[in-house]
Amino acid sequence: MQRCFTLTIVRHWALRKKLLTISYQQSAAMSTLLINQPKYAWLKELGLSEENDGVYNGNWGGKGEVITSYCPANNEPIARVRQATMAEYEETVQKSRDAWKVWADIPAPKRGEIVRQIGDALRKKIKVLGSLVSLEMGKIYVEGVGEVQEYVDVCDYAVGLSRMIGGPVLPSERPGHALIEMWNPVGLVGIITAFNFPVAVYGWNNAIALICGNVCLWKGAPTTPLTSVAVTKIVAEVLEQNNLPGAICSMTCGGADIGTAMSKDERVDLVSFTGSTHVGKMVAMLVQERFGRNLLELGGNNAIIVFEDADLNLVVPSAVFASVGTAGQRCTTTRRLMLHGSIHDVVVERVAKAYKQVRIGDPWDPSTMYGPLHTKQAVDQYLAAIEQAKQQGGTVVCGGKVMDRPGNYVEPTIITGLAHDAPIVHTETFVPILYVLKFQTEGEAFAWNNEVKQGLSSSIFTKDMGRVFRWLGPKGSDCGIVNVNIPTSGAEIGGAFGGEKHTGGGRESGSDSWKQYMRRSTCTINYSKDLPLAQGIKFE
Repeated sequence: MQRCFTLTIVRHWALRKKLLTISYQQSAAMSTLLINQPKYAWLKELGLSEENDGVYNGNWGGKGEVITSYCPANNEPIARVRQATMAEYEETVQKSRDAWKVWADIPAPKRGEIVRQIGDALRKKIKVLGSLVSLEMGKIYVEGVGEVQEYVDVCDYAVGLSRMIGGPVLPSERPGHALIEMWNPVGLVGIITAFNFPVAVYGWNNAIALICGNVCLWKGAPTTPLTSVAVTKIVAEVLEQNNLPGAICSMTCGGADIGTAMSKDERVDLVSFTGSTHVGKMVAMLVQERFGRNLLELGGNNAIIVFEDADLNLVVPSAVFASVGTAGQRCTTTRRLMLHGSIHDVVVERVAKAYKQVRIGDPWDPSTMYGPLHTKQAVDQYLAAIEQAKQQGGTVVCGGKVMDRPGNYVEPTIITGLAHDAPIVHTETFVPILYVLKFQTEGEAFAWNNEVKQGLSSSIFTKDMGRVFRWLGPKGSDCGIVNVNIPTSGAEIGGAFGGEKHTGGGRESGSDSWKQYMRRSTCTINYSKDLPLAQGIKFE
């Protein structure tokens, strides 16, 4: 008896010691989080803490895996997020469907008023939210703030659009009949976004989908969960202030399991996916299998073509901005620079000189022009691509190395000497590597632009107006964005954003992109006492 009692006491103290050790380790780990350092106290202005709920459906939760978000500039942990379980996903979808019943009954201009308030709420947090984007994604501060501004701009655009969406009244061939088009919301829009634009891409989809009468379910990138949480907190507060269901804009942080569930779920009427072509293809197949709708914004292997008559004072800064901006991690990044043979050497020399003047540093330093890659895996992809380029005949003109400093920093790189159809040139690598190609004729350059699988963005530099309109015409660029004398990146929100071929074909943001978030009905109304049939058919 005594022995059993003693053994129980020993086990009790051993267990207590183990729990205390775990508690100490957790406390020590928490103390190393950037959010607990005075320098990063501003994170708490966004409602963030050491461990954050990763599910929102009117209530906050998160019972799944706890993940840590890391800063790409130093690979130090920022804070943690509790992801969604499949049970929480199910609950969130059901609450979203219920919220739609409320939201769909609100007139579109009134929905626009709510979106206006979301834009105003984002304005108030623009600097601190931009700083979070910079800290968690790795892009420079001015780009982080600019990304939030893009969401704000789309909100402003959507407010006006809420009073303009609708279909035409068409002439009917039958007397006493009216022929009209009705546009109605699809219902629940699932939005899956990528790490490189963790605010803006959600904003493009969210603001337009909302004024159309849809509710949104957001799954952000697993490596930028804090940004997803912070944005959702801002939006949720606006909904709460207006006594609206929080599940109008719900969120489930998670990995491939959540994305797969959304793609397969017939209750998700439209899946808007932004990411790689490889994953986008899988999403498209899952959605198509159930005859659902998808909106795909995938990769881009974008080219700038510089002709002999180009203004090089425009070419050089454009090429540098489009290839180095966001450390080469934009879908619209210039990856191929095609130069006419007569100006090839001088342009390469000037662009390489400009590369060496790019200020590299901490992304939240306002003077920095170039920050780190988002992950260590991206650094490995950078090195592998350079090695492949060398094996295929390329010469590294500048860059080509991992930088000796904390974080995921690599040198922006220029490679010449490759064939236009070299395998590595046709491979979209999400890193700052610019392949310079030499061409001789317009037809050759246009063909090289179009021969890659993606079709997102493209640009030519020329003063020849005939060439400009050939470039814009049916035998010119096959991309969704076709520019002249400007970079491939930096699109405005007023135009439709998206591309062709392996880029996915989807369109977001401006122009008539709102139609992707709605379903169309052709309605014929007989207000006469007769029943004439179309095409003059008699059925008597």
